[in-house]
Amino acid sequence: MTAALKPALAASRRAVLSRRIRLFAAATITYNIIEAVVALWAGNIAASSALIGFGLDSVIEVASAVALSWQFSAKDPEQREHLTLRIIALSFFALAAFVTADSVRSLTGGGEAQHSTPGIAIAALSLVIMPLLSWLQRRAGRELGSKTAVADSKQTLLCTYLSAVLLVGLVLNSALGWWWADAGAALIIAAIAVREGINAWRGDVCCEGCGSSPEPKTASLSLGPVKG
Repeated sequence: MTAALKPALAASRRAVLSRRIRLFAAATITYNIIEAVVALWAGNIAASSALIGFGLDSVIEVASAVALSWQFSAKDPEQREHLTLRIIALSFFALAAFVTADSVRSLTGGGEAQHSTPGIAIAALSLVIMPLLSWLQRRAGRELGSKTAVADSKQTLLCTYLSAVLLVGLVLNSALGWWWADAGAALIIAAIAVREGINAWRGDVCCEGCGSSPEPKTASLSLGPVKG
């Protein structure tokens, strides 16, 4: 009796987790649209490579969350997992390439970043919001055994690191006039993006516990011969 109930419970739980992941993806999209608009606007005014890179990362996070929503809108999300991981990886690489080029341009005399109060504010706000979103999505993704959900949660977590790096660079520039700190922060952002892009491309994004979800499937399948 208990064995017969397990598949139904597993299917119900998977449905709940899939809905949660879509909800977290929608929340990520909404916040990152706001974040992108503010960061790109402030970065353009302040000639800040770090802020522009941060804003572009927000755009890429939106694309990643949309790709994740597309995957989980299918009846069998696993069939779309490989393509979704590649989309996420290419998004990281595109971000790294642009930010690196813009940072080098700034460091070689292309313009010094100015003080940006809106930039500092959005970086501080993201430093609070994004870790929570990332943790919720990663927990659901691990339980479901979804590499793409974990990959997207890592991209959201990347935003936390970027927020911290950005905040330090902007504050140093504003307080001490270290304009090069902005470009330096942007290069750190690019390096982190490359690393995460490589991990996503390889599919090496599922941390401990991610592989635990398929195990109940194997156990439930093995019950058939035992029952017979």
